Amino acid sequence: MENFSFYSPTYFAFGKDSEKQAGSLIKQFGGSKVLIHYGGGSVVRSGLLDRVKQSLTDAGVPFVELGGVKPNPRSGLVYEGIELCKKEGVDFILAVGGGSTIDSSKAIAAGVVYDGDFWDFYSGKPITKALPVGTVLTIAAAGSEGSPDSVITKEEGMFKRGASGNAIRPKFSILNPALTQTLPAYQTAAGATDIMAHLYERYLTNSKEVEVTDRLIEALLLTMVHETPRVIADPNNYDARANIMWAGMMAHNNSCGVGRSQDWNSHNIEHELSALYDCAHGAGLAVTMPAVFRYVMNHDVMRFAQVAVRVWGCQMDFAHPEVTALAGINAFQNFLISIGMPKNFEELGAKEEDIPKLVEVLCRGDGRNGSISGFVTLNEEDCTKIYQMMV
Repeated sequence: MENFSFYSPTYFAFGKDSEKQAGSLIKQFGGSKVLIHYGGGSVVRSGLLDRVKQSLTDAGVPFVELGGVKPNPRSGLVYEGIELCKKEGVDFILAVGGGSTIDSSKAIAAGVVYDGDFWDFYSGKPITKALPVGTVLTIAAAGSEGSPDSVITKEEGMFKRGASGNAIRPKFSILNPALTQTLPAYQTAAGATDIMAHLYERYLTNSKEVEVTDRLIEALLLTMVHETPRVIADPNNYDARANIMWAGMMAHNNSCGVGRSQDWNSHNIEHELSALYDCAHGAGLAVTMPAVFRYVMNHDVMRFAQVAVRVWGCQMDFAHPEVTALAGINAFQNFLISIGMPKNFEELGAKEEDIPKLVEVLCRGDGRNGSISGFVTLNEEDCTKIYQMMV
């Protein structure tokens, strides 16, 4: 296990009707004027936005609103939010929605207190200062409600990039599993896939002797394997929704990732798919991960064999561990297909002829130098072959 520091100060209010605490929590964490940031659609139709606004009004907290967040959130709305916050004297951001809304809120929070272009943070500059952010979560997926991370798509060039810093960890997050019960099955499955991706990205490590976090990751993967089919079959299963929602937070607040190197190549490769085709991030990951895993499997075949045995119930073939490793990857992909996720480019809506463009942006775009690094360093030829494996 490697040396690490870990700081995760987010306050969680979990359970039914917990969104009614929004106003009191904002006051508790020092907010005096709030930007309520949201997408639209379901948070409006369901009455959730009105309930949140009523909570703020009851607590005597003034607010302004900015809707319009889209999946794969865009830089243009971030710039709009930064200007609105400066104009209105906002000192607290409240995200009402899923990971896209939370990520957009984090970008605004960082940009308001920064003299330069907020995109600097998505080009490698660490975030050390930001307005406080709170969340009311509506989908278990990205884990942004507990993480120091944010991903934004820059409309000029359609670069999808991430930023990080403890300053953008939410001060509080409200997690009411009942709010996820109206999600379509496809969105639920895409969210579950994203959660499992966050776990696999940490599991694929070159660090040795990390049994504690290995076992934590395996337990959360087993939880997802058990609970996801239950909510696909019965969307109103509150208990299964609750387990998935907490697993989603645990998967990405980095409690499972401390003391070990991590991968994130699958995420980087997928980001180009969701940036170009605007597909659901989880659906893109369902197509990307099996291809990446098969391509890099021999780098550490026993790591793939271990998760195959411990999570997917495969029999260990010590004479031919690659057989066990591949069986585990196949079991993972079959599980994703069983919950309604796509298995190839065609089902995702991606096009083989776009592969050169995908590789160019992935490996060369926005200042990159021809490769991406993680569990294995991948160059342009590697990434081309991986995309071709998805066709």
